[in-house]
Amino acid sequence: MKSHLRPALIVAALALALVPAMAVAGPSYHPTGPSYTPAPGPPTHAKAYGKHCQGFSKKHVKGVPGTPFSRCVKAMAQADKYATLTARKACKALSNKHVKGAPGTLFSRCVKGVAQMRKEAA
Repeated sequence: MKSHLRPALIVAALALALVPAMAVAGPSYHPTGPSYTPAPGPPTHAKAYGKHCQGFSKKHVKGVPGTPFSRCVKAMAQADKYATLTARKACKALSNKHVKGAPGTLFSRCVKGVAQMRKEAA
């Protein structure tokens, strides 16, 4: 064998021996799907006052400040903020007129919602 061919054969043999060893010692394969991170929830100070005012209209009436829904939500927030405030005083901005086909008046439903909210909080 020629002397210049011998080192080339040794290098080739070592390369062939190292290829399987490199494949075994290579990075491990961990298949993963797309990562899911849940969306952050509402802030800790957030309240769901509108939950107790769900049946109220969100239509604006000309000449009346706010909608019945927004006035109910404001009443809920006031009743929650001031524990000494009665439900009747908190909901006094809402109408006492009975609407045909609706269960109770806006005022009575608001008072009921404040009572329910306070019961849930306790």
